[in-house]
Amino acid sequence: MNRTLPVTDASQSDLLCPNDQHDWLGRRELSTIGAPDMSGVAHCFFAPIHYESGYEYPLIVWMHGDGSHEEELWQLMPQLSVRNYVAVAPRGTQDRTGLGGGFGWGDSADELAEASERTRQCIELARQRYTIHPNRTFIAGYAEGGTMAQRIGMENPDLFAGAISLGGPVPRGGCPLRNINQARHLPLLLAVSPNANNYSSEEVLDDLKLLHYAGFSLSLRLYPEGDGLTTTMLSDVNDWVMESLSPTTTTASD
Repeated sequence: MNRTLPVTDASQSDLLCPNDQHDWLGRRELSTIGAPDMSGVAHCFFAPIHYESGYEYPLIVWMHGDGSHEEELWQLMPQLSVRNYVAVAPRGTQDRTGLGGGFGWGDSADELAEASERTRQCIELARQRYTIHPNRTFIAGYAEGGTMAQRIGMENPDLFAGAISLGGPVPRGGCPLRNINQARHLPLLLAVSPNANNYSSEEVLDDLKLLHYAGFSLSLRLYPEGDGLTTTMLSDVNDWVMESLSPTTTTASD
């Protein structure tokens, strides 16, 4: 069972540095920690190897974990798939560099609105830069980012073909289900572990009840390793997305 490497400052990790392994097209958006790019929204892109402009790719919007940053995407996507997706990651709304480093996602009304706006802008930037299928955008995240991915997906179900949370609780507060009639049609993938420290079994059961009563289409994956992000999780995410795009196709893992 392989775990993904911890995300560190880009200057300290080869996986996060600009290099041929991740800069498939040689024209990736380079984002410097602490300095937003020219668009005004600090973000990173990931393009698939052998990118073909004539093909409409699914888009993955990645919401990074607490204390991390948008460059987490460069480490993550090769573990998920190097061929299947274009991906983009916005930077979190809270600067936590003075609290141990990185960024996070705040839960005030202004921060929630800002997170949603950053996500929308990143989707638009990706569509301007790459050929994206209009109905195949998925939002995903890890831990705190997984909670934010669910929230933004539930609040904007028209934008997404699915929402994926890896170890992130269902959002509470701020009325995430205010568009419940539309949101319940949004497919959800929830990855949890009975050994997680930040998401207890009791919280998981409460969230499952809430989603069941709300009428969501939910896929649940259980992992015994705890609350770390693993390659197995990311492989399962790839399978789930591919199955949702071609529901009659049986994957090799079945």
